[in-house]
Order: sequence, then C-alpha cells, then structure tokens
Amino acid sequence: MTVMLAIDLGLNRYSHRIGMREALIWSCVWVTLALLFNLGIYLTLGREPALEFLAGYLIEKSLSVDNLFVFIMIFAAFGIGERFQGRILKWGIIGALVMRAIFIFAGIELLANFRWLFWIFGVLLIFTAAKMAFGGEGTVRPERNLAVRLVKRVLPITRRVHGDWFLTRRRGMLIGSPLLVALVMVEASDVIFALDSIPAIFAITLDPFIVFTSNVFAILGLRALYFLLAGVLDLFAYLKYGISFILAFVGVKMLLAMLGIHVPIALSLAVIALTLATAIATSLFLGKRSGTKRIG
Repeated sequence: MTVMLAIDLGLNRYSHRIGMREALIWSCVWVTLALLFNLGIYLTLGREPALEFLAGYLIEKSLSVDNLFVFIMIFAAFGIGERFQGRILKWGIIGALVMRAIFIFAGIELLANFRWLFWIFGVLLIFTAAKMAFGGEGTVRPERNLAVRLVKRVLPITRRVHGDWFLTRRRGMLIGSPLLVALVMVEASDVIFALDSIPAIFAITLDPFIVFTSNVFAILGLRALYFLLAGVLDLFAYLKYGISFILAFVGVKMLLAMLGIHVPIALSLAVIALTLATAIATSLFLGKRSGTKRIG
C-alpha cells in the first residue's frame, strides 16, 4: 500500500517541471523504496533473490540514465519546453510499464521453451555494448522514425505547441500536438532500450517477479532523475563506457551459462557496482579538471 501510494503521488506530482530540490527529494524517495523492497525480498525470499533484485535494479537504473540523453534530444527536436516535459514523461512512464510487462513475460516464456535464444541474447548484448562504446553520440531524426511517420499519416499535427493537450478537435476534425509526436518517440525509444535492458537482466535471473519489479522501480524513478540530471548529464561523459562494459559482462555471463559455467550472483553484483562507481567517479573527476559546463 505504501509503495502504491508513492507511485500515485509520484506520477501526479510531475505534471510540469519541478525544481532541482524536489527532484532530488523524489529521487531519494524512489531509491529508498527500492532498497526497502530489496530488504523485504531478503527477509521473505532469502539472500539469492535479494542479490538478483539489486543487480537487476542497478543494471536497469544505469541503462535508464542513458535514456535521458535521448529524451533531451527528443524534446529539443520538437521544441518542447520544460513546462510540458513532465507531462510527456508521465504518460511515457505508464506506457513503458505496460510494454516492459509484455516484453518480460513473453521473453521469459520464450527462453523457457527455446534455450538456444540465450546464445542470441548474449551475442546481442555484446554487440550493443560495442556499439555503445565505439559508436557516435547519435542524433534524433523524427522524420525517419516509423512510429512518428505513422502518426502523421493518421492525424494532422500542429506546427507548434498550443496548450498541454495531446489530442483535440477543431472544426470536427481530430488533430494532434507536437507533444503527442514527442510522446510517441519517447515510447518508441523505450521499446528500443527494452531490447537491450531486458535481455541484460535475463542474464541475472529468469524469475518474473524479480525481473519485473526491478524494472518497475528503475522506471518509476526515471522522471525525477531526468529533472535532477538533465542540466548536468554532460558531466557523466564516461558513464556510457561503464554501461557498455556491464552489457558486455552480462552478455558473456549469458554465453558462459550456456557452456555450463555459472558466474555467482554476488560476483556479478560486485562487478556491476564497481563498474558504475568507477565510471561515475572518472566522469566527475575528469569533468572537473576539464572545466565541463552544464547543459542549458
């Protein structure tokens, strides 16, 4: 009940932009709730599931930070001001929860029946890691996005944002706002990220309860994290290398499991935590030395 109340308050609190202080408070709230939930798993289910949840949560949380860069580019591409960003993220997070649930339970069912998919997922994670580490920063091109093109074929879209609505009727005709198109791109980007993050946690566990709840807690704190870090994301320039290493690690872990070599969950958690701490510390240290400025 406490978690559901916090979820309800969190989803309705960020209809518009919030200040840095409030974002910090809510980020701490979400992390605290995740850790309390983790403690509950430890007390009721035992040490192994608790370590699996924590490892999965850290993987999903670190990958969600990478999502923030894409969100910033999407909002910039459509000229979405800070006033409406919270509203888009609110509905985006609801859609992400639904899609993740479908992907997770479908993926677990497939892996339970077709074990050879572990080979594909493992190779996919290693490929994604290499692409993230050595590929370019990437840009958002709405005109090339299939979902955006489909929306524009079905609905006329206004050139500018007029109010906080996604859809409205004018002269009896249903029309869309750039907010709707931005929301569609946010949802489409989450589908792409889910193809990376969900196989990554499958390398940790196939327990649907652990996989789903770790995803939920990571996603629910995403909006608060966005408003907290949106202006300073450039300070974490080396975080993507840490995330790519984690993806490569869990990809190799998945392949080793197919060969009968199982990496202990405690070791996996230690590698993930140490990698994230090293990437963040390196980013902050080198960022200060180079005099990196904030975005915006």
